[in-house]
Amino acid sequence: MTADDNAICKTWYEDSYNHAGFSAQRRYPNDELLRFFGRHYFMLSRERRAELRVLEVGCGSGANLWMIAREGFDAHGIDLSPEGIALCAKMLQAWGTKAEIKAADMTAIPYSAPYFDVIVDVFSSYCVDETGFARFLDEAVRLLRPGGRFFSYTPSKASDAFKDPGPSKKLDASTLDGIRREDAPFTGNLYPFRFMTGAEYATALESRDLRVTHNETVGRTYRGRDEYFEFVVIVGEKSPSAA
Repeated sequence: MTADDNAICKTWYEDSYNHAGFSAQRRYPNDELLRFFGRHYFMLSRERRAELRVLEVGCGSGANLWMIAREGFDAHGIDLSPEGIALCAKMLQAWGTKAEIKAADMTAIPYSAPYFDVIVDVFSSYCVDETGFARFLDEAVRLLRPGGRFFSYTPSKASDAFKDPGPSKKLDASTLDGIRREDAPFTGNLYPFRFMTGAEYATALESRDLRVTHNETVGRTYRGRDEYFEFVVIVGEKSPSAA
């Protein structure tokens, strides 16, 4: 991801948050993220949860992070947009919760390694192109403690928005320069918008020694089933014996 692409994405989200406030994003947690926590962590005691450091990359206005904090985890969040971070602080306060939040780039996360037990990416890393995504995964692996888990929910190449991009142009084999077809979901999101397959994601994780334990897709239709949009939902685990 070039500096110009980074600036375009940041400006788009700053404008969105400034214009719409909390209405710019959902206010409640992602369903698949809740399922992930349910499978792995909700059975733990509050005392054990408090020992687990969880980082959400691209936390935005805090729709997922307040839940992570309210459920008793040691919650952390980063987002490229300072306005998003400001809204996130208000969201956390409204729910009576606390988290460490910072305005930061997911391709250069400002923490020392290894630091986190869980890193979650809910519809966030899609904003970086293939080069930036590789840097982000390297950062995630660097920051995960041995035995830690990585969760991601990201757009799939099975989506019609990728297969029929209309006037959008490809920045690389996976990334559009935005969603420009007017009848596509997320139209008007005019910044790098990356898609991938579950197989591509699994290869990327396994090449970094993250064992894939969950690799599914979820999708929905639009416009009377004329349009399909799909997400890859994937989990990788770092070996407990990793250095």
